Amino acid sequence: MSLRYYLYISDSKVDILLPQIDPAFGRTRETEIGFNLRVAAGKRKVEATSDRIARLDRVVRYLDDFADVGTVDEPGQYFRGRMRMRWGPVGGELVWFAGATSRTVVGLGGSRAHVAGEGEPSGSSTLPGMVEGLRSVLAEEGGAEALATVHLAARQLRGTEQELEFVAKRLGQGPSPYPELDPRAGMTVLVGSPIFVALAD
Repeated sequence: MSLRYYLYISDSKVDILLPQIDPAFGRTRETEIGFNLRVAAGKRKVEATSDRIARLDRVVRYLDDFADVGTVDEPGQYFRGRMRMRWGPVGGELVWFAGATSRTVVGLGGSRAHVAGEGEPSGSSTLPGMVEGLRSVLAEEGGAEALATVHLAARQLRGTEQELEFVAKRLGQGPSPYPELDPRAGMTVLVGSPIFVALAD
């Protein structure tokens, strides 16, 4: 059995997606039957469960089986990846994960509160919210274009690289706005909001 060490779980995305996937998931069923001398009586109780890993796994399994899940280099509506990334808090409420393949610069951003050990969600997992958070820590002005800001953040984020795996919602994608900074021609920039990020074995 392979165990995951989760760094980030977006409970808010799971809470949005799970009722659409399986409205009955997360409820335990309990049946009670009682007898008296004249008639049989039955009673059924439904209780909610809050196992966040089981809820996350249900959403990820559904996405893998039925949704448009691609890779970092060929993303669908969602994308899955495993790669070396730098990550950490930026701009107060935002956490950012940055890395690159030979074809794609990728940035994942979401609320810092979804990081294991943090508090209540308060940051933004929307593209404008991420871009605003990133601009506050960039050494040079990123301009108004979101992909340019993501590209610069990937180059300037400091910290130790770790091998990470993730599933994320695609928020934006396009050609690199700084081809002169890229190691090869034709690179793209991909930005997403993670459903989960975990340390990879």
